[in-house]
Amino acid sequence: MDRIGDIALFLRVLDLGSISAAARSLDLSVAVASQRLKRLERDLGVRLLHRTTRQLHPTPEGLLLAEQGRPLVEDLDALADGLRRTGSGVAGTLRVTMSSTFGRLYVSPLLPEFLARHPAVRVSVDLNDLKVDLVSAGMDLAIRIGTLDDSSLVARQIATNRRLLCASPAYLGAHGTPQTPADLAAHQCLLLVGSQGRQDVWRLQDGHGEVAVRVSGRLESNQGELLRDAAVAGLGIALHSTWHVHDDLRVGRLLRVLPDYPLADTGIHAVMPQRRLVPPRVRAFVDFLAERLGGVPPWEQE
Repeated sequence: MDRIGDIALFLRVLDLGSISAAARSLDLSVAVASQRLKRLERDLGVRLLHRTTRQLHPTPEGLLLAEQGRPLVEDLDALADGLRRTGSGVAGTLRVTMSSTFGRLYVSPLLPEFLARHPAVRVSVDLNDLKVDLVSAGMDLAIRIGTLDDSSLVARQIATNRRLLCASPAYLGAHGTPQTPADLAAHQCLLLVGSQGRQDVWRLQDGHGEVAVRVSGRLESNQGELLRDAAVAGLGIALHSTWHVHDDLRVGRLLRVLPDYPLADTGIHAVMPQRRLVPPRVRAFVDFLAERLGGVPPWEQE
């Protein structure tokens, strides 16, 4: 257990950025914490931290220990927590990353209720439109929207992600309304640029299968929020999830384009590193989101 405890201390140092902060969080003296880190390095036969007068940086060996050791420590914590507590006992710090816009619109309003249900839980939320490496970043889970492509992760679908094409009445009045997918080639299309590059091939469904259309336009962005603003401003046709634009559709700021040619649904998933034991705090949060956002989600109820 000394080895596991020393690894847990090392992880706390990485998370908090200093030995003194880690020592305080664990109710240790700085001297004891430093001795334990030196003992861990001696036992493993490698240097884990580069120490300067102002900063600590993990060595390559330290990064490897953090990546592979954190799940082991958390599995042990989860096992111990499960043995100590009943099934409703949930505690610890939940670290979650998610899309900035979705997190602000739909998860942020739910956090007060979740924290009230589980007073022993702390929540650290990273709003980030980039795909964060969950293991190296020390995240418990991510909320990801769209098609999943990482088989090293475990996913649970929280809600269906329905998508559509939309544009403002002003744009359609000035440029005409597309009648078939092929018509999109002659329109200004607002393009999302993601981790897999420019998303300039839009795949719609007709009665016989998929129709792929290459589109183009004068404006592209890695932020869906900017593309939504551009669509409302009349700059072109956008491909959006209904959760992002349902208010605009409801009041007529945006109109659906090509409703007879839908896009395939994807999913909104809770994505977790592969573990033998899921920490109770993670399981509780995923269950909570499925309860509040699953079935007919709030953005589909109006």
